[in-house]
Amino acid sequence: MANDLERIRNLGIVAHIDAGKTTVSEHLLFDTGVQHRFGNVDDGDTTLDWMEEERERGITITAAATSVPWRGHRLNVIDTPGHVDFTVEVERSMRVLDGAVLVVDGVMGVQAQTETVWRQMVRHRVPALVFVNKLDRPGHDHLRVVEGIRRRLGAPAVPIQYPLYRSDGATGAVLAGLVDLLTLQTWTFEPDSPAASPRELPIPADAADEIGVLRAELLEALASDDDELLELVTEGREVPVPTALAALRRCTIARSIVPVLCGAALRNFGIHPLLDAIVDLLPSPVDLPPVQGRRPDDESIVERPPRPDAPLSALAFKLQLTPHGDLTFVRIYSGTIEPGTGVYNVRQRRHERVARVLRIHAQHGQALERAVAGDIVALVGLKVTATGDTLCTKDEPLVLESLTVPDPVLTLWIEPKSTADRDRLQTALQRLAHEDPSFHVGVDEDTGRWLASGMGELHLEVIRHRIEHEFHVPVSVGEPRVSYREAVRAAATGKYRVERSLGGREVFGEVVVAVAPDDAVEHVAVEWGDGCPIPAAFRATVAEALVIESQAGPRFGYPLVRARIRVVGGASDKQRDNEAAFSEASAKALREALASSGVDLLEPWMRIEVQTRAEHASAILSDLNARRAEVEDVAIDGEQRTITGGVALSRMFGYASSIRSLSQGSAAFSLTPAGFRRVPDGELAERGLVWE
Repeated sequence: MANDLERIRNLGIVAHIDAGKTTVSEHLLFDTGVQHRFGNVDDGDTTLDWMEEERERGITITAAATSVPWRGHRLNVIDTPGHVDFTVEVERSMRVLDGAVLVVDGVMGVQAQTETVWRQMVRHRVPALVFVNKLDRPGHDHLRVVEGIRRRLGAPAVPIQYPLYRSDGATGAVLAGLVDLLTLQTWTFEPDSPAASPRELPIPADAADEIGVLRAELLEALASDDDELLELVTEGREVPVPTALAALRRCTIARSIVPVLCGAALRNFGIHPLLDAIVDLLPSPVDLPPVQGRRPDDESIVERPPRPDAPLSALAFKLQLTPHGDLTFVRIYSGTIEPGTGVYNVRQRRHERVARVLRIHAQHGQALERAVAGDIVALVGLKVTATGDTLCTKDEPLVLESLTVPDPVLTLWIEPKSTADRDRLQTALQRLAHEDPSFHVGVDEDTGRWLASGMGELHLEVIRHRIEHEFHVPVSVGEPRVSYREAVRAAATGKYRVERSLGGREVFGEVVVAVAPDDAVEHVAVEWGDGCPIPAAFRATVAEALVIESQAGPRFGYPLVRARIRVVGGASDKQRDNEAAFSEASAKALREALASSGVDLLEPWMRIEVQTRAEHASAILSDLNARRAEVEDVAIDGEQRTITGGVALSRMFGYASSIRSLSQGSAAFSLTPAGFRRVPDGELAERGLVWE
């Protein structure tokens, strides 16, 4: 069975938007024989961008899974979105994958979302390959991109391929071949044929010196972690290819080297060697340490080996709505799942029954008789399981590390155009929020309208279109508004006692809290002071009341963040202690503390990166200054300018139209969340915010 696991590769394809990621994925399908034609993003006929929204917009919105064969191995591939509004799709994919291919634009180089997905890979310790794409485009520079990967990502990037060009009088340099720096084989590819038939070429004499230097650098990098290789290199002896390849695999899995490949996916150039590298260099489930979880009863750590006969441990990492039943995507780390069997959801403390097990190819599924450790599959029939839940057996429970989901930054009101559709709209919103953990739904207490919160304008626009097209509910929406936060300025305490009659009996509860700012806390943290007299039976109630009260800050009603709430005192009366009284006392004690501490309003702060030609840079900089952006750098690369800095999200609404006008449609930009910043009191009035 170990041999079967050794022939599995679970990997994701990740990139900045427009780097060619989906084109790479489509050609993986073509070259492995899964598809007999490759789809084109511009034509809207790709296999993995199967949603109507994706094909209309020409972007990936939801992570799409597929499985392809190559050299006797099974490659479970997830094609992820490149747009920052859908970065949660990358996050939950990285959580369950064993490896990744990072696609980088060979002209633009490392871009803002490249940095974001790289940080996600680093956080989840995912070994990676880099594929430098679009080397057939004007302005390409393979080695400049490699240096940018090292500098901007801090990645130990080492080229293992080198592109070759030939002169063409009409169009200049034309991509002609790729050199494998380990084997020194040189290949060229036919754009309209499967890459199973590349043609070998001799190494051009004018490129031999540079290829020799790059090969020496590669071997030196490998030798730094391998004594046998080090001896061969220092003595000037030839390094056997199998020895070098084994060392490269070890270094890739250990993440001490990031191999860099190259090509032009649209021309099917370099996909065959990329498939070989996935098999040769990325890890199988048995190459990585056993998954760790915690026992729900005592929080002790338990390991589960990747064996089908081990107790079940699986993580639900994605939900997908379909007309024929919801799909729950799971990564199985140990054990086996079969149709008709039961699984235990630790968080919900509920048993679920699996109706079907499917291997997914885009929007289609192939029924399986069983799925085992190492598999990524979709389950049909689960009712209560949500993203991040652990599935196991009740006799051998454990909780796997869940997912990190960013908070929404934009909110808009939404309501049906017909009051008869209110219930249908509510159902649609609830189902979409269940599918997408970065989409939140609330209610405006003043108007009764639903509030939809998401990661950006595009995210919310896609949600609206899905409601209208998938759920057939026409809706009206308001203008997006920023999702502000509130933060305490200084430490303060609050005390409140409840002594009154409730339901014909006297009730009692007293709570004293101390609140203090703490930038290390993302939302709020509730702690208990030593010797706090509040009875243990009511502590969960007090903590819950404090968290609920913190969801509406005292100044403008936005959620409280960066605060540490410590319950430092209180009182108890055994004859009158009451849950409702302690809950009320907690909320009002916190309210009193916040009134004394002072509260700042925080707004989403974005990292901005603009790439434009030199002739448009001045106009773009002037516009950014008018939006009060903080420009940090203007990098010059020939006629290309890369402007980086920070800006308040509230000042960037409609920026896509503005920059299109300023650059005659030639500039590209990206906005990436970079935390929250204090809004100066002098700006509150101009934003329509008044102290309450």
